[in-house]
Amino acid sequence: MEENQQFEHRPTRYKKRRLRKGRVFFLLLFIFAIGIGVYAVMQYRSGLELASKTKHPEESFVADEPTEMVSNYLIVGVDSRGEEQSRSDTMMLLSWNSVTDEMKLVSFMRDIYADIPEYQSYKLNTAYYLGGVQLLKDTISTMFDVPIHHYVLIDFKSFESLIDIMAPNGIEMDVEKDMSEHIGVSLTKGVQNLNGKELLGYARFRHDENGDFGRVERQQKVIDALKNELISPRNIKNLPKLIGAAQGYITTDLSTSDEIKTVLSVAASGSVEIEKLTIPAKGTYSFADYSHAGSVIEIDKQTNTQILHEFLK
Repeated sequence: MEENQQFEHRPTRYKKRRLRKGRVFFLLLFIFAIGIGVYAVMQYRSGLELASKTKHPEESFVADEPTEMVSNYLIVGVDSRGEEQSRSDTMMLLSWNSVTDEMKLVSFMRDIYADIPEYQSYKLNTAYYLGGVQLLKDTISTMFDVPIHHYVLIDFKSFESLIDIMAPNGIEMDVEKDMSEHIGVSLTKGVQNLNGKELLGYARFRHDENGDFGRVERQQKVIDALKNELISPRNIKNLPKLIGAAQGYITTDLSTSDEIKTVLSVAASGSVEIEKLTIPAKGTYSFADYSHAGSVIEIDKQTNTQILHEFLK
């Protein structure tokens, strides 16, 4: 009789042990999740504090009517050097389809002879100098009949800092030639890891036979490298601090929640290829010189608009 009672109790004791182990496992999992959350919040606040004194004032911006799947972001890079007004050194349109995760990047040459609303024609980068992001947005959207839904403005000094947060060990780039003229750093030919200052210098170099066209190609290479770095699993731990610092280093019409959602969506999507286009397209432009604007690129506006629309679909 006693043997039967012992036999009946064994499954019960075994079940209790399993329950205890399950509880311990979930308790450890909960503590681990809390630890990750605390770390993320601390890193986010660290990023905020780091960039708290560098915030550019938000600019007036009237977005075009939003679409259901595709958002177009105007990316503007400026070298303010403490000045209130500066020309835009980098002008890109990033088109992101949030459903298919397709990304398309259009680079606009800064010397395009552009029809600036309410002003006479100047180089495209003069639009930002005359009227900030809104006038640059109006110039591009009117000239090429393309909607723009958001803007992202970053100063070059802030760019350097963000790169060093995102990738403390540098970002791997294949430097195609020795570079040093007017970029503040000396780069040697070959594959190497570049810190923020070096990567910015690489993206800005234009003192060779390719001039601004070569620089735009390098800027597109840099964007590709940044995208790969952002979605790399080894850099997940850097995302909270990066998002926090972006609040001060980047000026945008997006809210904090929108920024976080966008970054996490891109990071979670895995490998995302970016298709690239440069405006003006090959064979659709000529060079000219005007007393009020200097050396400019005159483009076949109709052909370039058609090429842009076909690219963006």
